[in-house]
Amino acid sequence: MYLEKIREPADLKKLNIKQLKKLAEELRAEIIKVVSDRGGHLASNLGIVELTIAMHYVFDAPEDKLVFDVGHQSYAHKLLTGRYNSFQRLRSMGGASGFPQASESEYDSITAGHASTAISAALGMARTRDVMRGDFNVVALVGDGALTGGMCYEALNDAGHSGTRMIVILNDNAMSISPNVGAMSRYLTHLRQSRSYLAFKRGVRRWLAKLPHVGMPLFRFLERFRDSLKSLFVDGKFFDALGFRYIGPIDGHDIQHLIRILRRAKESDEPQLIHVVTQKGRGYKPAEDHPDVYHGVAPFLVESGEGRDDSHIALGRIVAKQLAELAENDIRICTITAAMAGGTGMDLFAQQHPERCFDVGIAEEHAVTMAAGMASQGMKPYVAIYSTFLQRAFDQIAMDVCRNSLPVTFLIDRAGLVGADGATHQGVFDLSYLRAIPNMVVAAPRDVRDLKKLVALSANLDRPMAIRYPKNGEDLGPGIQAQQDFRIGEWELLSAGTDVMIFAVGRMVQAAMQASIELMGKQVSAGVVDARFVKPMDEKLLFEQASRARLVVTVEENVISGGFGEGVLDALARLRVDRPVLTLGVPDRFVGHATVDQQLQRCGLTALEIAKRVLERYRALTESGR
Repeated sequence: MYLEKIREPADLKKLNIKQLKKLAEELRAEIIKVVSDRGGHLASNLGIVELTIAMHYVFDAPEDKLVFDVGHQSYAHKLLTGRYNSFQRLRSMGGASGFPQASESEYDSITAGHASTAISAALGMARTRDVMRGDFNVVALVGDGALTGGMCYEALNDAGHSGTRMIVILNDNAMSISPNVGAMSRYLTHLRQSRSYLAFKRGVRRWLAKLPHVGMPLFRFLERFRDSLKSLFVDGKFFDALGFRYIGPIDGHDIQHLIRILRRAKESDEPQLIHVVTQKGRGYKPAEDHPDVYHGVAPFLVESGEGRDDSHIALGRIVAKQLAELAENDIRICTITAAMAGGTGMDLFAQQHPERCFDVGIAEEHAVTMAAGMASQGMKPYVAIYSTFLQRAFDQIAMDVCRNSLPVTFLIDRAGLVGADGATHQGVFDLSYLRAIPNMVVAAPRDVRDLKKLVALSANLDRPMAIRYPKNGEDLGPGIQAQQDFRIGEWELLSAGTDVMIFAVGRMVQAAMQASIELMGKQVSAGVVDARFVKPMDEKLLFEQASRARLVVTVEENVISGGFGEGVLDALARLRVDRPVLTLGVPDRFVGHATVDQQLQRCGLTALEIAKRVLERYRALTESGR
């Protein structure tokens, strides 16, 4: 095996083309084996193997800076940069991250996990090089899906205008997570399928083949300049207009030609964009046939491609099904998502109401303001976006939706701690930034039954609302007890307590109930309130229950800074309730990849940890005589 002998990129530079092709096969096999066991991003990583080999063959990382957009296509890069052993524990505690992680390796030039950022980061590195009179190369690797995000064009425009020396490699596999949408997708398809260029190439080959002795050698000579020939017949003027020299399309699985193109680009002093066409999922038939399904996967059986555990019930699909039913009798209801129709479950809504489901690509800011425009004209938009990605649209939520008090409902999927995707994908900031915005209703259900009630409630609400929930139904746990109906801002007393009163939000309600039982075993009377509305708060119930307890505790799966707990502290101060308050939540740090249970343990948010921390605080109070 060649792969096990690769300790650093310099090792692969010793291999010939035939050996590099064998290395590509080994990389694919290793990625399939590890992802089938650990889960992760599969199809995108299988498609970029040859391109990654060529990049490391030509450039000298870490001196040269390789910047991966999103980062879910960096597995081959990790395997070629001394992380073979840690890759075996991919996305697990102590193993390699599923995304570039600067703290993990000097070969990861910057930590990344969100789309459309690589060109901006690379431009910053290139400009620093120029200011410091350095001489390294900077390469930004961008998927075609990232080009649906506006930040790419801001960076391209700036880099092209300034003429800064850098290389952008466009990895075009015709897919992001859901199929790409919009004008750029159609434009790239045109570049890939230019009939004029393909017809010209076939004609030249046939004509030269008829010339004895010199024909085919001459054709091979011309092939070395085919990127230049393509520019005559393939319209790359869009990128040229932005100030980049366009090269392509290039076969992304031809290692020898990729090396030749990259070497030539390395010698140029102008900004260049190399358009590389790859096949997403290459080398694994199920992923080739269904690249969207195999974009991000849970552990699966390699032989069949079937998941090892298909028992999970995605909450997004429950919500989408309910919305589709509501939409049967309400033409105003529509859904909007940002390249995540499948991930958020909105593909189910699209099956029944295709004309009212809008996938705008990786463009969260646009999605939110478009929703505002639709709501201003009488529609009832539901914007389904993962928590970690919604924070990219904070300004649009504040200024375009809430400033106009428009009836847009935000369905915040993957809220809270998310497990293996790690620090770049934790959904632990939304309660803090959403509760800061006027006119916004912010809610978190404790179970599936509550989630459905909140969706039904939102259908009749004439103002902005956000409903946050984790990925799977079992993450919320079983229902505790049924409150028939509730109004906006109404909390629910689940159990009474005289010593401690715990106010919990969302998934933490289940943990709080278990913690209260633990505390009862320690002779501490602990009650629990489901504070399902973070904003507005049920100040009446808060006043009643906090006034009766010796210690008030808040528990949230969100950062403490600016979160629910701080809202309770503020409300108690205004209500003049003088009680000590213990705020429990995610600490002031980025939480790395591990299982959700391990992350909850790290943050002190398991039932046992909650009970332990409450008991320590309560005993300290009683010992001090308070």
